[in-house]
Amino acid sequence: MTFNINARFVAACVIAVAASATQSGAHDITDALLSERSATCADYAEANTASATDLHTGTRHDAAVTITTDGQTCTIASNAVPNHDFNTPEGFFNGFAEQDQTYTITATPTAAETPTPLALSMDNAVFLNGVKLDLMAAGCSGIGDGLFGCFDMSTPYRFEPMGAASNMFGTDAHNAHTQNDGLYHYHGNPMALFEQENPDAPSPVIGFAADGFPIFGSYIDDNGTIRAATTSYRLKSGTRPDGEDGPGGTYDGTFIDDWEFVEGLGDLDQCNGMVQDGIYGYVVTETYPHVMGCFTGTPDPSFEKPRP
Repeated sequence: MTFNINARFVAACVIAVAASATQSGAHDITDALLSERSATCADYAEANTASATDLHTGTRHDAAVTITTDGQTCTIASNAVPNHDFNTPEGFFNGFAEQDQTYTITATPTAAETPTPLALSMDNAVFLNGVKLDLMAAGCSGIGDGLFGCFDMSTPYRFEPMGAASNMFGTDAHNAHTQNDGLYHYHGNPMALFEQENPDAPSPVIGFAADGFPIFGSYIDDNGTIRAATTSYRLKSGTRPDGEDGPGGTYDGTFIDDWEFVEGLGDLDQCNGMVQDGIYGYVVTETYPHVMGCFTGTPDPSFEKPRP
């Protein structure tokens, strides 16, 4: 199923009546594969619904996501239910719960003088199905049980949720799981929203980062050849320090510190972005950092997480 949007028509309508956008007449995007590549969030203004099953409880949930715009910013509101089935038969550590979340992004993103590092205190992005991206784990080697409690971003050897120890985090087939309050979120490729294998065209926009820049699926057009984009991060060689200085063992991707950025090694920059057709955006990759390595622009405060 392909979900197509007449971007200019929809945006014009929603700008005029942004506050009145409702689910009446909403598109059903259950298991939809997106197709649009516009980098302007206003071009995706629409109300959408979907139906998804919690594979652990067998409960059916109705997803709702609405994107509205005033021409300067876009507001994405959803109940955090994905447009695809989720969870595992064994169940997440924390049971799933619907949410009430709202994010605002600029419709005209610009690059900051210097990139902004990712942090635990801020969500990274929201996909067009209304589910957020939260790449950072709150677990570090030697802190508690390693899964939670590591809130100081300067602490070394933070676990990489998509890395060699990903089974610790109990993610489902969509590289997602739930937070303590049951909020479903992705840690990498959502394994949905765009064609995952052998597409005949470059991947569409599948979401927007907190700084307003678009997120594209994995595939790019390399002078007529459609292929997966490559990150410019690589695993360090050798072994980690051990004892008081580190966890020891080979650099295998278990920790974020196992990776190093090498400019020009792949297609993408330090933040995992590139220019396509004159437009800058982040690109989903198979390996670290998976979606984003940092913010190229300035993230909106609406992505800041509530303080515990």
